[in-house]
Amino acid sequence: MSKQKIDSLKRQCPRLGSPIPFNYCVMSGEDDGICWKILDCWWETFDVEEYLKANMPEDAFRQLMATADKPKNKIASILEIVEKAKKAKGEEPR
Repeated sequence: MSKQKIDSLKRQCPRLGSPIPFNYCVMSGEDDGICWKILDCWWETFDVEEYLKANMPEDAFRQLMATADKPKNKIASILEIVEKAKKAKGEEPR
């Protein structure tokens, strides 16, 4: 499957509750990086681990694999999303 086709694949996001394309998952995580749930969400659609391994720097891939086993709790995740939205709107975080 081509990178372009993979980037346009869509699925229901468990965090946002709406359909989103794969390429959003690659840029929607911490510091505009990859979402920590990407492996959980996409493993049934295609070999996401192999794809990421081939398309990410080795250090970033290793870090993703290390954090994939340790998901954030729901409250921390929600607070992180709120702070990110505030920053995007230009508000001061509390």
